[in-house]
Amino acid sequence: QVRLVESGGGSVQSGGSLRLSCAASGYTASRRCMAWFRQAPGKEREGVAYIYSGGSATSVADSVKGRFTISRDNAANTLYLQMDSLKPEDTAMYYCAAAADFVYDYRCQSRAQYDYWGQGTQVTVSS
Repeated sequence: QVRLVESGGGSVQSGGSLRLSCAASGYTASRRCMAWFRQAPGKEREGVAYIYSGGSATSVADSVKGRFTISRDNAANTLYLQMDSLKPEDTAMYYCAAAADFVYDYRCQSRAQYDYWGQGTQVTVSS
């Protein structure tokens, strides 16, 4: 049974940093698309950062470019999201997601490709 468990969320002031972790069990993180999504109250869930099946290539949404970094430790089966220069608009529930099967890189940014989701970790940024 696949399980994704996020941690590292919390409350910070604008300009602060947080590092989210997503520990995967029953799942091999390498060579699969994994991603971080977020959902703010009253808004749709949106993709924030993606790491592609090849393992090293990544991309982030324009709204977090230059501030957020996604990475993966294959040995530890853990996905990370380093969030710097946080803004109040980054406030949301953050979810880790993983694809069950190999997905070509160009499809990794589609939410429909993700089969497994964590329970979420709350990030709150105050001004």
